[in-house]
Amino acid sequence: MNRGILIFVVILVLIAGLFGITYNRLAVADERVDSAWAQVENVLKRRADLIPNLVNTVKGYASHEREVLTDITEARTKFNAANTPDEYAEANTELNRALTSLYAVVENYPDLKANENFSELQYELAGTENRIATERMRYNEAVESFNSTIRRFPTNIIANMFNFEKRQYFEIDEEDAEVPEVNF
Repeated sequence: MNRGILIFVVILVLIAGLFGITYNRLAVADERVDSAWAQVENVLKRRADLIPNLVNTVKGYASHEREVLTDITEARTKFNAANTPDEYAEANTELNRALTSLYAVVENYPDLKANENFSELQYELAGTENRIATERMRYNEAVESFNSTIRRFPTNIIANMFNFEKRQYFEIDEEDAEVPEVNF
């Protein structure tokens, strides 16, 4: 066999190996982003699941506060319909505003503040808010790593060939960066 052909074949094998390794790295990074997003959705769902219990507890004490309770129900419905990080961020903003209104209403009902079930729900909701912040941070770190990987040369060539696209960060409005206060 001709030495030139052998060198050419070795170079082709090395290039194919480099492509394979790079593609696999991209696939792993892409999966990491998907996994991190699944965790965000998990804690967001937990939060959304706690809200009806909170609303039902408040209804028993403040049934005439229908507007606030309706706002929370509508915000939760929009939240449950969200699919993308941007949709979740927008729905999260509305939900935070509705919860803030609810907490303002609760201030007028000392018996509600003393209710053991309500206190437990507050505690669980506060813990869930902390988990949301943690998972959002992990997701954004995975997105940052993935996005920077697909922009670097020569990985960007392979990323374009296989349609790996830039992923969205899960960002919230600055005014909603504060967790709703739940201590009464």
